[in-house]
Amino acid sequence: LVLSLAWLCPALGAEEKDGEVVAEEEEEEEVLSDELEEEGDVLVLHEHNFARALSEHRLLLVEFYAPWCGHCQQLAPDFAQAASTLRNESNLVRLGKVDATAQTALASEFGITSYPTLKLFRDGNRTHPVAYTGRRDAEGIVRWMQRRAGPSATLLQDTDTAATFISSQDVVVVGFFKDLGGEAAQAFLEVAIELVDMPFGVAEEDQLFQAYGLLADTVCLFKKFDEGRTDFPVDPTRGLDIAELTQLLRVHSMKLVMEFNSETSNQIFSVKIPHHMILFLNKSSSGQLSLQDGFRAAASTFRGKVLFVVVDVVGYGAEVLPFFGMTPADAPTLRLIKMENNRKYQMEQDSFSDTAIRSFIQGVLDGRVKPRLLSAEPPEDWDKRPVKVLVGKTFEQVAFDETKNVFVKFYAPWCSHCQAMAAAWEELGERYKDHEDIVIAELDSTANELENITISGFPTLHYFPAGPGRKMVEYKSARDVETFSKFLENGGTLPEEPPVVSKMPENSTIPGEPSSLGTDESRDEL
Repeated sequence: LVLSLAWLCPALGAEEKDGEVVAEEEEEEEVLSDELEEEGDVLVLHEHNFARALSEHRLLLVEFYAPWCGHCQQLAPDFAQAASTLRNESNLVRLGKVDATAQTALASEFGITSYPTLKLFRDGNRTHPVAYTGRRDAEGIVRWMQRRAGPSATLLQDTDTAATFISSQDVVVVGFFKDLGGEAAQAFLEVAIELVDMPFGVAEEDQLFQAYGLLADTVCLFKKFDEGRTDFPVDPTRGLDIAELTQLLRVHSMKLVMEFNSETSNQIFSVKIPHHMILFLNKSSSGQLSLQDGFRAAASTFRGKVLFVVVDVVGYGAEVLPFFGMTPADAPTLRLIKMENNRKYQMEQDSFSDTAIRSFIQGVLDGRVKPRLLSAEPPEDWDKRPVKVLVGKTFEQVAFDETKNVFVKFYAPWCSHCQAMAAAWEELGERYKDHEDIVIAELDSTANELENITISGFPTLHYFPAGPGRKMVEYKSARDVETFSKFLENGGTLPEEPPVVSKMPENSTIPGEPSSLGTDESRDEL
């Protein structure tokens, strides 16, 4: 589920023998190796035809992938669909793909370190490709490419055209500039290229400045909800800051209170607001619905700092409840979560007034409210098993026991990589169950939270050596019993650290959401 993942938190050319035959039979065939072959409407690229593809297509978006990469396989149908749509519009805009595990020279040239990686090549320029920043679905890819292929903003020349444009969608951005060739207008167009989910217009006619009550350069956000219009005047001294305007438009293009559902989840998490204030309620209860009034009244105070979200506990949001340690019976209730570390804060007051909500949020922001940490109850035989079962309540006393060297696996029950190494971890526990100073343990990080340790992917392995100082060492080597044993026998290091040979990491993508984070293919990310 998107919310639980984000609030926590899923052969080139011929065969070798054919290549040998071709080389023996007819050396001239090499000159044909720059032919552009296609799978569907996606160009199949390699080192021999890459330059030709760049020369023939003004805009070329290339996916560098690995055949075994799950995220690449998930992206493939959307990438192919986008390729077909764009090809039908223009032959100058194309999509291509490179098997980076086979085309190692290309992978090295373009610094590919994770899969899938998408890069845009413009006008044949091979040295400065642009990283793809859009959504990873067909519509997102198409919009991202269209915005770069054509004018990023529509020129509005009279009041009728402007009025039609502004009323065309729920959210519209118009930049009013006295000089469309000036630095501020050019910066605005750069913002328009990036924010592909909003239509952008530009205007310089005096009649349009007058019609919308403007005297100086201003960016206006028009929306069919909340306050209806938000103006961002251009500072005549500082000019227009691209990053600042981009974030302001992202924040103010959202409703003051967002309802979490399949259509809004991408927007909720892509806006990068550092805190989320969540009202959990049962929308089938009319009594609970009225609680939204105080919630909404508090929201404007924290706009840009705290995003207010309503989650229906018996609707789309039901599956995220375990992450918060909740059931539908806990509704109505309020939680605030810090997005950087998933720390959750529970509002204890019975009041859902805007005053109480503001006070609670300010207390969290000021550091006066402590996080609410989840902890399961320890099994009765938690310390009798070869692998000790830790929970939040028992972690400190075990992990930081100064007489023990403690090796802990932090896992999630649904994590496929955790499941794959489960047998090895159990065998390790059996091997060391009679050692007085070595403890093998595990902790379910989906049901238990720790105040000073943040787990960002599964499985994570930490070693807590005996002695004072509360030390912690993250284990990052091979996940087999023999390597684990060498690590333990050598006091928390490997005698000779060999280079870790593993699959390259994938990019972790929430469906329909842009991503800049790489993930370890050997771990499931939160």
